Amino acid sequence: MASLKEQLWDPVAGFGVTFRTMFRKVVTEQYPEDKQPTAPRFHGRHQLNRWPDGLEKCIGCELCAWACPADAIYVEGASNTEDERMSPGERYGRVYQINYLRCILCGLCIEACPTRALTMTNEYELADNNRSDLIYEKSDLLAPLLPGMEQPPHPMRLGEDEGDYYRGTLRRQDDGQDGGTA
Repeated sequence: MASLKEQLWDPVAGFGVTFRTMFRKVVTEQYPEDKQPTAPRFHGRHQLNRWPDGLEKCIGCELCAWACPADAIYVEGASNTEDERMSPGERYGRVYQINYLRCILCGLCIEACPTRALTMTNEYELADNNRSDLIYEKSDLLAPLLPGMEQPPHPMRLGEDEGDYYRGTLRRQDDGQDGGTA
């Protein structure tokens, strides 16, 4: 049984916290008018990256989907052909979906990706008034084409085979100059 001192002192101590904070100045965040920058390593919306020639880095291995503890990622791989090449490897992600109703933004999918195809951006505004709009398709997740990139499908332009891409020994076949690493 609690002592008389505890029975009388505990409520007074609790009210002390209430009275101390009751007279402090209220801090109001002016969101969305005044958006604060996020930390550089903030885990936000996902992005599927591309190689410098525009081919997709995703090889459809489904390791990100296996690593996801919330089961928020669905990947369906398909084989590349010489006529229709979407990525440098044998396969590519034909269907890629992330369900942000389930995603907990933990980043385990990023760690599981062997080609660094999947990264996370600083974008954090993922709310919507329609549940189906929170299931992002591959077209929503793909990085935009930068100058010098070509929309896939097209042949590999930065090396002889996929090994050149993955090892980072990229060079443009048309001019023979070193293209740097990705």
